Amino acid sequence: MDIRGRNKINPNFNMSSMTDIVFLLLIFFMLTSTLVTVNALDIILPKAQGKTENKKSTAVSITKKLNYYIDKKRVKESEVEKYLLDKVKDNEQPTIVLRAEEGVPIEKAVKVLDIANRNKIKVVLAVRPK
Repeated sequence: MDIRGRNKINPNFNMSSMTDIVFLLLIFFMLTSTLVTVNALDIILPKAQGKTENKKSTAVSITKKLNYYIDKKRVKESEVEKYLLDKVKDNEQPTIVLRAEEGVPIEKAVKVLDIANRNKIKVVLAVRPK
């Protein structure tokens, strides 16, 4: 008389479905990470050691031709403060990323730094890694 049942439980774990899921997630994250772009103009930044971290911040760019941009929107030099305050008014800890192209006079960057300092806005200077 056979007491053991016909259904035998296989103690081995099959990893093939787990690896399929891991590869699908890897492909998904690789594709979506390439779609995330920094909201900034294509300008040549000065070289320095360090890394610019981009949280939820506003980009202020100054080109060699002394054109001012706030998040890709061109603004006049006299209206930078107005547009900047309008952009960061809803943030608890406002942060701007200052992207001054190589060759821009330091006075132009200091003007933006002064605006940020007067309005208690944190400034991060964007650089190109060495």
